[in-house]
Amino acid sequence: MRILVLGGSGKIGSAVAWDLARDREVTAIGLTGRRRDALERVRAWLDSDKVAVYPVGIDDRDALLALMTQYDAGALALPDRRSSYKAVETAIAAGLPIVDMLEEYHRTPDPYEVEGLETPPGMSLEEYGEWLHQRALERGVTFLDGMGFAPGLSNITLGDGIRSLDSAEVAIARVGGIPAKEAAAAHPLRYMITWAFDHVLREYMIRLKVIKDGQVVEVDAGSDRERFRFTAFGRDEELECAVTPGMPSFITSRPQLRQFAEKTIRWPGHWEGVQTLKECGLLDLDEVEVGGARVVPRQVLLACITPRLLPRPGDRDVCVMYNTLIGKKDGRTVQVEYYMWDEADTEHGLSSMMRTTGFPVAIAARMLARGDIRQKGIVPPEDGIYGPLYQRFLAELKARNIVIEERRTLLD
Repeated sequence: MRILVLGGSGKIGSAVAWDLARDREVTAIGLTGRRRDALERVRAWLDSDKVAVYPVGIDDRDALLALMTQYDAGALALPDRRSSYKAVETAIAAGLPIVDMLEEYHRTPDPYEVEGLETPPGMSLEEYGEWLHQRALERGVTFLDGMGFAPGLSNITLGDGIRSLDSAEVAIARVGGIPAKEAAAAHPLRYMITWAFDHVLREYMIRLKVIKDGQVVEVDAGSDRERFRFTAFGRDEELECAVTPGMPSFITSRPQLRQFAEKTIRWPGHWEGVQTLKECGLLDLDEVEVGGARVVPRQVLLACITPRLLPRPGDRDVCVMYNTLIGKKDGRTVQVEYYMWDEADTEHGLSSMMRTTGFPVAIAARMLARGDIRQKGIVPPEDGIYGPLYQRFLAELKARNIVIEERRTLLD
């Protein structure tokens, strides 16, 4: 099979390619990006004769369209909403089945901080999302939307749990990439950059939808903070999480829930620091005047803090998941919990975020290329990977030393 990775020069895109390169069934891997030198560095690191590089930008639609027709499936590892939607639209036109890792449900686009997202003339965001879905249906294209770590692993685990119950009431996903404990103390906010930090800050500032008491309501990102203890895989760590927009598809795909939220995990103290930055206006996008110059506070903050958040030699990251589902089975109240604790692979130069986001995308791309996921149109992970396919997916993760532990407890 032949698989095209868009954004192949970035960390997550290169992780997708790394995984694909080790599969005999994959005969060709294409990497796209704006800069040939960056793509060549990734090709050298992959050390595989399967890899071809294409310095093609997202805006070069004709070249990208022609390229897409040469592949069996595509994996999108793009940094923002503008590039993601452009690539999705081109892939649908090319008839290419694709998987995207962005925390976006393209059928119901988020109206906040659009990051340059462009809609066709005269079309609203809501109309654009449904138009994309209908276009994919007409072309017979499967677009697996929001598949990586979070969204992705969080969706398919909770989706499988809901299917296993007679009824489900509460679903809370807690997921996040954090520095290893020894590295956390050396960085501001007890945080370390493992992917596009400007997009992370967007997630901290927008409003998003959750389900409370059976009603869809809009809340501020960073609200509903919660401390918990992670007690699996021999760990006992106190962590903190707050609401973020990481699983938007669940709002429409699982409307029967009475409570639903996705929360991002951080070390204690992080969310308090973020709230202080918010209150000081340092995450705002409205220009202010400083010494006669007009500046954007968030851009100034990014310039100042980014060098202090980059990994230092020897720093490792960890990806953590703790999901909770409560519902009924045979008249009894059941709690289902999902745990994951994954650490960086320093031997191969793969961060945990690269592993837990890139590898699920690579596995899903293979499934698309084989035709294992038969639904067409925009398909959320929870509706594309379930049943026997879910079990195969977990087995593939385990083969890569990414283990998800499930615990079931009767509550009455």
